[in-house]
Amino acid sequence: MSHHRFDAAYYRRHYRGRSRVHSAREVAHLCRAVDGYAAWLGLPLRRILDVGAGPGLWRDWFRRHRPAARYRSVDVSPYACERYGHERRDIARWRPPGRYDLVVCQGVLPYLDAREAEAAIAHLGSACRGLLYLEALTLRDLAEVADPGRTDVAIHARSGAWYRVRLRPWFRQVGAGLWVSSSSPMAFWELEAAAGATPS
Repeated sequence: MSHHRFDAAYYRRHYRGRSRVHSAREVAHLCRAVDGYAAWLGLPLRRILDVGAGPGLWRDWFRRHRPAARYRSVDVSPYACERYGHERRDIARWRPPGRYDLVVCQGVLPYLDAREAEAAIAHLGSACRGLLYLEALTLRDLAEVADPGRTDVAIHARSGAWYRVRLRPWFRQVGAGLWVSSSSPMAFWELEAAAGATPS
C-alpha cells in the first residue's frame, strides 16, 4: 500500500466539503451508538485503539465524552499523523501491544492487498478483548450501496464472505459493524448475534 496516497489532497477530497465521506456530526452519532452498546453489555471502555484514525473524529468524541479512557490513535499516513496528531503505524506490519476494550478500524482493510489484510485482521484480533467496530467496503457494497461521488472506489474489492472467514477465528459478529472478541466471556441471545454466538 502506498502511504503517500493519503496526502493532503486525499483528505481535502474525502473529508471536507459536500463530497466528504462522513461529517463530524455523523461520526458523533456512531460513537454514541457504540459507546451506548458497550454500556448495555456492561463493558467499560477504558482502553481504546483507533486504527486508521484519519481526521481523528472518533478520538475527538471520546476525549470529549469519555476523558478517562486511554485512547490510542494510529494511522499509516505521514500527513494524517502530522496534521491530526496520531502515531504512525501500519496495522499490516504492527502488532499492537496490550489489549483494548474497543478497537476501531473504519475504512482501512480494503486499501490493503490480501496478504496485508489477513495480517491486519490477525493484529486486530490479538489487540481486541472486547468490541471491534469494523467498516470495510465489499463488492456488494460497491454495486448496491456506495455513492461513487463520495466513495473512494480505488480499493481491493472483496466479498463479505472473504472477510467473515478471516474474522471468524478472532471475533463473533453482533451486527451494525460490531464484532465481539472470541476471547470475551460476553454472551448473547440467539437473535442478538450472528449464528455461532453463545446464547445467554
